[in-house]
Amino acid sequence: MAPPKKDTEAINLRLPRELIEAIDNRRRDEPDLPTRPEMIRRALVQWLEITNPER
Repeated sequence: MAPPKKDTEAINLRLPRELIEAIDNRRRDEPDLPTRPEMIRRALVQWLEITNPER
């Protein structure tokens, strides 16, 4: 995996075990099996597009 881009910032996030399991289950449906952080990034991008499509 490539190193993170220079214009990024790490965040620490605690999630309930049930949510982690749901993320893991969903990422297994992706053809490229993304990492947990990548799956969370994809979910956030999709949520932002759905909730504010003008941006």
